[in-house]
Amino acid sequence: MIAAMAIALAAGLASALMFASITSGAAISLLLIILAPLPLMVVGLGWGAATAAIGGGAATVLIAALFGLPYSIAFVLVNVLPAWWLAHLILLARPHHNAAGDPDDALEWYPVGRILIWIVIFATIVTAATLLTMGGDAATIQKTLRTGWVELVEATGLVLNDSTLDALVLIAPIGAEITAVAMLTINLWLAAKIAATSGRLHRPWPDLKSTTLPMTAIAVLFAAIVCSFAGGLLAIMAQVLTSGLSMAYAMTGFAVLHTLTLAMKSRALWLGCVYAVVAGFAWALLAIALLGLADAVFGFRERYLRSRSPPPLPKS
Repeated sequence: MIAAMAIALAAGLASALMFASITSGAAISLLLIILAPLPLMVVGLGWGAATAAIGGGAATVLIAALFGLPYSIAFVLVNVLPAWWLAHLILLARPHHNAAGDPDDALEWYPVGRILIWIVIFATIVTAATLLTMGGDAATIQKTLRTGWVELVEATGLVLNDSTLDALVLIAPIGAEITAVAMLTINLWLAAKIAATSGRLHRPWPDLKSTTLPMTAIAVLFAAIVCSFAGGLLAIMAQVLTSGLSMAYAMTGFAVLHTLTLAMKSRALWLGCVYAVVAGFAWALLAIALLGLADAVFGFRERYLRSRSPPPLPKS
Protein backbone atom coordinates (compact mmCIF):
# COMPACT_ATOMS: atom_id res chain seq x y z
CA MET A 1 0.00 0.00 0.00
CA ILE A 2 2.80 2.41 0.91
CA ALA A 3 4.67 1.53 -2.26
CA ALA A 4 1.55 2.15 -4.37
CA MET A 5 1.04 5.52 -2.68
CA ALA A 6 4.64 6.49 -3.35
CA ILE A 7 4.30 5.48 -7.00
CA ALA A 8 1.06 7.46 -7.31
CA LEU A 9 2.64 10.59 -5.84
CA ALA A 10 5.72 10.22 -8.05
CA ALA A 11 3.55 9.87 -11.16
CA GLY A 12 1.46 12.86 -10.12
CA LEU A 13 4.58 14.97 -9.57
CA ALA A 14 5.99 13.95 -12.96
CA SER A 15 2.71 14.77 -14.70
CA ALA A 16 2.46 18.13 -12.93
CA LEU A 17 6.02 19.10 -13.85
CA MET A 18 5.44 18.12 -17.49
CA PHE A 19 2.23 20.17 -17.55
CA ALA A 20 3.87 23.17 -15.86
CA SER A 21 6.81 23.12 -18.29
CA ILE A 22 4.71 25.15 -20.75
CA THR A 23 5.39 28.22 -18.59
CA SER A 24 9.10 27.94 -19.42
CA GLY A 25 8.56 28.80 -23.07
CA ALA A 26 11.06 26.16 -24.19
CA ALA A 27 10.34 24.27 -27.39
CA ILE A 28 10.58 20.88 -25.66
CA SER A 29 7.75 21.92 -23.34
CA LEU A 30 5.29 21.28 -26.20
CA LEU A 31 6.31 17.61 -26.21
CA LEU A 32 6.22 17.43 -22.41
CA ILE A 33 2.73 18.88 -22.13
CA ILE A 34 1.46 16.44 -24.77
CA LEU A 35 2.90 13.53 -22.75
CA ALA A 36 1.71 14.90 -19.39
CA PRO A 37 -1.08 12.28 -18.99
CA LEU A 38 1.36 9.43 -19.63
CA PRO A 39 2.70 8.92 -16.04
CA LEU A 40 -0.82 8.87 -14.60
CA MET A 41 -2.00 6.45 -17.30
CA VAL A 42 0.93 4.11 -16.62
CA VAL A 43 0.20 3.89 -12.89
CA GLY A 44 -3.52 3.63 -13.62
CA LEU A 45 -2.98 0.59 -15.84
CA GLY A 46 -0.27 -0.94 -13.67
CA TRP A 47 -1.59 -0.27 -10.17
CA GLY A 48 -5.27 0.48 -10.70
CA ALA A 49 -7.40 3.50 -11.55
CA ALA A 50 -7.57 4.54 -7.90
CA THR A 51 -3.79 4.98 -7.90
CA ALA A 52 -4.04 7.30 -10.89
CA ALA A 53 -6.76 9.27 -9.09
CA ILE A 54 -4.59 9.67 -5.99
CA GLY A 55 -1.59 10.82 -8.02
CA GLY A 56 -3.77 13.12 -10.11
CA GLY A 57 -5.35 14.63 -7.01
CA ALA A 58 -1.97 15.39 -5.47
CA ALA A 59 -0.75 16.89 -8.74
CA THR A 60 -3.89 19.05 -9.00
CA VAL A 61 -3.28 20.48 -5.53
CA LEU A 62 0.32 21.26 -6.50
CA ILE A 63 -0.73 22.97 -9.75
CA ALA A 64 -3.38 25.00 -7.92
CA ALA A 65 -0.87 26.13 -5.28
CA LEU A 66 1.74 27.18 -7.85
CA PHE A 67 -0.35 28.58 -10.72
CA GLY A 68 -3.89 29.06 -9.47
CA LEU A 69 -7.33 27.52 -9.94
CA PRO A 70 -7.74 27.92 -13.74
CA TYR A 71 -4.54 25.95 -14.42
CA SER A 72 -5.58 23.22 -11.98
CA ILE A 73 -9.00 22.90 -13.66
CA ALA A 74 -7.29 22.58 -17.05
CA PHE A 75 -4.92 19.97 -15.61
CA VAL A 76 -7.83 17.89 -14.30
CA LEU A 77 -9.74 18.03 -17.61
CA VAL A 78 -6.75 17.31 -19.83
CA ASN A 79 -4.79 14.82 -17.71
CA VAL A 80 -6.39 13.49 -14.53
CA LEU A 81 -9.91 12.59 -15.65
CA PRO A 82 -8.85 10.83 -18.89
CA ALA A 83 -6.06 8.90 -17.13
CA TRP A 84 -8.32 7.72 -14.31
CA TRP A 85 -11.41 6.85 -16.36
CA LEU A 86 -9.64 5.24 -19.33
CA ALA A 87 -7.52 3.11 -16.99
CA HIS A 88 -10.71 2.04 -15.21
CA LEU A 89 -12.35 1.06 -18.50
CA ILE A 90 -9.34 -0.83 -19.84
CA LEU A 91 -9.19 -2.98 -16.70
CA LEU A 92 -12.96 -3.47 -16.63
CA ALA A 93 -14.04 -7.08 -17.26
CA ARG A 94 -16.88 -9.48 -16.63
CA PRO A 95 -17.18 -13.28 -16.78
CA HIS A 96 -17.72 -14.47 -20.33
CA HIS A 97 -20.55 -16.93 -20.93
CA ASN A 98 -20.65 -19.33 -23.84
CA ALA A 99 -23.65 -19.96 -26.06
CA ALA A 100 -24.98 -22.63 -23.67
CA GLY A 101 -25.02 -20.15 -20.82
CA ASP A 102 -22.34 -21.84 -18.74
CA PRO A 103 -19.66 -19.60 -17.23
CA ASP A 104 -16.41 -19.58 -19.13
CA ASP A 105 -12.99 -19.19 -17.55
CA ALA A 106 -12.16 -16.31 -19.90
CA LEU A 107 -13.10 -12.73 -19.12
CA GLU A 108 -14.86 -10.35 -21.46
CA TRP A 109 -12.93 -7.07 -21.42
CA TYR A 110 -14.29 -3.61 -22.12
CA PRO A 111 -14.31 -3.17 -25.94
CA VAL A 112 -11.54 -1.09 -27.49
CA GLY A 113 -14.08 0.63 -29.76
CA ARG A 114 -15.97 2.01 -26.78
CA ILE A 115 -12.69 3.21 -25.28
CA LEU A 116 -12.14 5.13 -28.53
CA ILE A 117 -15.55 6.75 -28.08
CA TRP A 118 -14.56 7.87 -24.57
CA ILE A 119 -11.35 9.33 -25.97
CA VAL A 120 -13.47 11.36 -28.43
CA ILE A 121 -15.70 12.48 -25.54
CA PHE A 122 -12.74 13.72 -23.49
CA ALA A 123 -11.15 15.41 -26.50
CA THR A 124 -14.45 17.13 -27.36
CA ILE A 125 -14.91 18.36 -23.79
CA VAL A 126 -11.39 19.81 -23.71
CA THR A 127 -11.71 21.44 -27.14
CA ALA A 128 -15.16 22.85 -26.41
CA ALA A 129 -14.05 24.20 -23.02
CA THR A 130 -11.04 25.86 -24.65
CA LEU A 131 -13.23 27.51 -27.28
CA LEU A 132 -15.71 28.73 -24.66
CA THR A 133 -12.91 30.48 -22.78
CA MET A 134 -12.52 32.64 -25.91
CA GLY A 135 -16.15 33.77 -25.88
CA GLY A 136 -19.75 32.76 -25.41
CA ASP A 137 -20.83 33.03 -29.05
CA ALA A 138 -19.50 32.09 -32.47
CA ALA A 139 -18.61 35.62 -33.53
CA THR A 140 -16.48 36.26 -30.43
CA ILE A 141 -14.73 32.89 -30.71
CA GLN A 142 -13.92 33.45 -34.39
CA LYS A 143 -12.70 36.97 -33.67
CA THR A 144 -10.39 35.69 -30.93
CA LEU A 145 -9.07 32.93 -33.19
CA ARG A 146 -8.50 35.40 -36.00
CA THR A 147 -6.59 37.75 -33.68
CA GLY A 148 -4.44 34.87 -32.52
CA TRP A 149 -3.64 33.82 -36.08
CA VAL A 150 -2.80 37.40 -37.06
CA GLU A 151 -0.39 37.75 -34.14
CA LEU A 152 1.21 34.41 -34.93
CA VAL A 153 1.59 35.24 -38.62
CA GLU A 154 3.02 38.68 -37.89
CA ALA A 155 5.54 37.13 -35.51
CA THR A 156 6.80 34.90 -38.32
CA GLY A 157 6.98 37.77 -40.79
CA LEU A 158 4.45 36.29 -43.21
CA VAL A 159 1.55 38.10 -44.84
CA LEU A 160 -1.77 36.30 -45.40
CA ASN A 161 -4.89 37.53 -47.17
CA ASP A 162 -8.33 37.58 -45.58
CA SER A 163 -9.54 34.39 -47.26
CA THR A 164 -6.57 32.43 -45.93
CA LEU A 165 -7.14 33.80 -42.43
CA ASP A 166 -10.83 32.85 -42.67
CA ALA A 167 -9.84 29.31 -43.62
CA LEU A 168 -7.42 29.10 -40.69
CA VAL A 169 -10.11 30.31 -38.30
CA LEU A 170 -12.47 27.64 -39.66
CA ILE A 171 -10.05 24.73 -39.37
CA ALA A 172 -8.53 25.69 -35.99
CA PRO A 173 -11.22 24.00 -33.81
CA ILE A 174 -11.22 20.96 -36.13
CA GLY A 175 -7.44 20.67 -35.96
CA ALA A 176 -7.51 21.05 -32.17
CA GLU A 177 -10.03 18.21 -31.84
CA ILE A 178 -8.14 15.88 -34.17
CA THR A 179 -4.90 16.60 -32.32
CA ALA A 180 -6.55 15.98 -28.94
CA VAL A 181 -7.96 12.62 -30.06
CA ALA A 182 -4.62 11.56 -31.55
CA MET A 183 -2.59 12.60 -28.51
CA LEU A 184 -4.89 10.88 -26.02
CA THR A 185 -4.82 7.71 -28.11
CA ILE A 186 -1.02 7.76 -28.40
CA ASN A 187 -0.60 8.36 -24.66
CA LEU A 188 -2.94 5.50 -23.82
CA TRP A 189 -1.19 3.15 -26.26
CA LEU A 190 2.25 4.08 -24.86
CA ALA A 191 1.03 3.61 -21.29
CA ALA A 192 -0.41 0.18 -22.12
CA LYS A 193 2.84 -0.83 -23.84
CA ILE A 194 4.91 0.29 -20.85
CA ALA A 195 2.62 -1.54 -18.42
CA ALA A 196 2.63 -4.69 -20.59
CA THR A 197 6.42 -4.65 -20.99
CA SER A 198 6.89 -4.33 -17.24
CA GLY A 199 4.40 -7.15 -16.60
CA ARG A 200 1.95 -4.86 -14.80
CA LEU A 201 -0.86 -4.86 -17.37
CA HIS A 202 -3.51 -7.08 -15.79
CA ARG A 203 -5.35 -7.92 -19.01
CA PRO A 204 -4.39 -9.53 -22.33
CA TRP A 205 -3.32 -7.28 -25.16
CA PRO A 206 -6.39 -6.67 -27.37
CA ASP A 207 -6.59 -7.51 -31.04
CA LEU A 208 -6.55 -3.96 -32.39
CA LYS A 209 -7.37 -5.15 -35.91
CA SER A 210 -10.85 -6.12 -34.73
CA THR A 211 -11.65 -2.70 -33.23
CA THR A 212 -15.18 -1.55 -34.07
CA LEU A 213 -17.22 1.41 -32.90
CA PRO A 214 -20.75 1.01 -31.55
CA MET A 215 -23.46 1.46 -34.19
CA THR A 216 -24.90 4.46 -32.33
CA ALA A 217 -21.74 6.35 -33.27
CA ILE A 218 -22.94 6.44 -36.91
CA ALA A 219 -26.18 8.17 -35.90
CA VAL A 220 -24.30 10.67 -33.73
CA LEU A 221 -21.83 11.37 -36.56
CA PHE A 222 -24.56 12.10 -39.11
CA ALA A 223 -26.46 14.26 -36.61
CA ALA A 224 -23.26 16.23 -35.95
CA ILE A 225 -22.68 16.65 -39.70
CA VAL A 226 -26.21 18.05 -40.13
CA CYS A 227 -25.76 20.45 -37.21
CA SER A 228 -22.46 21.61 -38.69
CA PHE A 229 -24.48 23.61 -41.24
CA ALA A 230 -26.77 25.21 -38.65
CA GLY A 231 -24.52 28.21 -38.08
CA GLY A 232 -23.46 29.91 -34.86
CA LEU A 233 -21.99 28.24 -31.80
CA LEU A 234 -23.91 25.00 -32.47
CA ALA A 235 -22.17 24.61 -35.83
CA ILE A 236 -18.71 25.10 -34.31
CA MET A 237 -19.34 22.49 -31.61
CA ALA A 238 -20.88 20.10 -34.14
CA GLN A 239 -17.82 20.48 -36.38
CA VAL A 240 -15.61 19.66 -33.40
CA LEU A 241 -17.60 16.51 -32.64
CA THR A 242 -17.67 15.53 -36.32
CA SER A 243 -13.90 15.76 -36.58
CA GLY A 244 -13.45 13.73 -33.38
CA LEU A 245 -15.72 10.92 -34.53
CA SER A 246 -14.13 11.02 -38.00
CA MET A 247 -10.75 10.51 -36.34
CA ALA A 248 -12.15 7.50 -34.48
CA TYR A 249 -13.46 6.03 -37.73
CA ALA A 250 -10.08 6.69 -39.33
CA MET A 251 -8.53 4.49 -36.63
CA THR A 252 -11.00 1.73 -37.40
CA GLY A 253 -10.21 2.31 -41.09
CA PHE A 254 -6.56 1.52 -40.38
CA ALA A 255 -7.77 -1.61 -38.55
CA VAL A 256 -9.64 -2.59 -41.72
CA LEU A 257 -6.48 -2.13 -43.80
CA HIS A 258 -4.45 -4.24 -41.37
CA THR A 259 -7.07 -6.98 -41.67
CA LEU A 260 -7.58 -6.93 -45.45
CA THR A 261 -3.82 -7.10 -46.08
CA LEU A 262 -3.21 -10.17 -43.91
CA ALA A 263 -2.72 -12.46 -46.91
CA MET A 264 -0.43 -10.09 -48.83
CA LYS A 265 3.23 -11.04 -49.09
CA SER A 266 4.22 -7.37 -49.38
CA ARG A 267 1.90 -6.34 -46.53
CA ALA A 268 4.47 -4.23 -44.72
CA LEU A 269 5.27 -2.30 -47.92
CA TRP A 270 1.61 -1.58 -48.69
CA LEU A 271 0.82 -0.47 -45.14
CA GLY A 272 3.97 1.64 -45.07
CA CYS A 273 2.92 3.39 -48.27
CA VAL A 274 -0.55 4.10 -46.87
CA TYR A 275 0.87 5.58 -43.66
CA ALA A 276 3.34 7.66 -45.67
CA VAL A 277 0.54 9.07 -47.85
CA VAL A 278 -1.57 9.92 -44.80
CA ALA A 279 1.42 11.58 -43.12
CA GLY A 280 2.13 13.63 -46.23
CA PHE A 281 -1.43 14.51 -47.24
CA ALA A 282 -3.84 15.19 -44.39
CA TRP A 283 -6.88 14.84 -46.68
CA ALA A 284 -6.04 11.15 -47.13
CA LEU A 285 -7.14 10.65 -43.51
CA LEU A 286 -10.69 11.36 -44.68
CA ALA A 287 -10.50 8.43 -47.10
CA ILE A 288 -9.36 6.14 -44.27
CA ALA A 289 -12.24 7.40 -42.12
CA LEU A 290 -14.70 6.66 -44.94
CA LEU A 291 -13.25 3.14 -45.14
CA GLY A 292 -13.85 2.66 -41.42
CA LEU A 293 -17.38 4.00 -41.76
CA ALA A 294 -18.09 1.73 -44.74
CA ASP A 295 -16.83 -1.26 -42.78
CA ALA A 296 -19.18 -0.38 -39.92
CA VAL A 297 -22.11 -0.43 -42.37
CA PHE A 298 -21.17 -3.31 -44.70
CA GLY A 299 -18.86 -5.45 -42.51
CA PHE A 300 -15.87 -5.82 -44.84
CA ARG A 301 -13.63 -7.32 -42.17
CA GLU A 302 -16.19 -9.87 -41.01
CA ARG A 303 -16.80 -11.05 -44.57
CA TYR A 304 -13.09 -11.25 -45.33
CA LEU A 305 -12.28 -13.22 -42.19
CA ARG A 306 -15.22 -15.54 -42.85
CA SER A 307 -13.93 -16.23 -46.33
CA ARG A 308 -10.49 -17.13 -44.94
CA SER A 309 -11.75 -19.39 -42.18
CA PRO A 310 -11.66 -23.13 -42.89
CA PRO A 311 -14.99 -24.79 -43.68
CA PRO A 312 -16.64 -26.69 -40.83
CA LEU A 313 -15.89 -30.39 -40.59
CA PRO A 314 -18.70 -32.67 -41.84
CA LYS A 315 -20.69 -34.40 -39.16
CA SER A 316 -20.01 -38.11 -38.88
